[in-house]
Amino acid sequence: MTAMLRTAVVLALLSLAPAPALAFGGGGGDSSGGDSSGGDAAAQTPGAEELAKAEKKVKAEKYEEAIPLLEKAIKANPKNAAALNYLGYSHRKLGHVDQALDYYHQALAVDPKHRGANEYLGELYLELKQLDKAEERLAVLSTACNACEEYVELKEKVEAFKKGQAS
Repeated sequence: MTAMLRTAVVLALLSLAPAPALAFGGGGGDSSGGDSSGGDAAAQTPGAEELAKAEKKVKAEKYEEAIPLLEKAIKANPKNAAALNYLGYSHRKLGHVDQALDYYHQALAVDPKHRGANEYLGELYLELKQLDKAEERLAVLSTACNACEEYVELKEKVEAFKKGQAS
């Protein structure tokens, strides 16, 4: 799971550092970064510092400490799908289901193919015993990344959920 969180943040930071001509222009979720200015992309992206600090808190399972940092990242960059996803994840881990759902949906409104948000929302749907909705997230991941870590992990959880229902 730690590797998945690290991967999600790296990808998020890359997607937040578009080419200079598009800087802060709200480019698509498929952006691959490409900051050719030679500067530190994280330092140039609004909210990136807070997001990096929050990621460390999330990895340490200090969700209550991560939330204010993530809120600052969102205030600096309201279309930061990674921060919205981590807010959803942190709230889910704290048992705040309604808030988690809201933040996951916000992340997907910004980037419908956000791998982390699709995986974590699918996991939340399984926790809520909404298999059909979890399978919808799995289908999105199948087309977004087919066999990526997020897809494989959610697929395993969906299959385990189905086996549990059959018992």
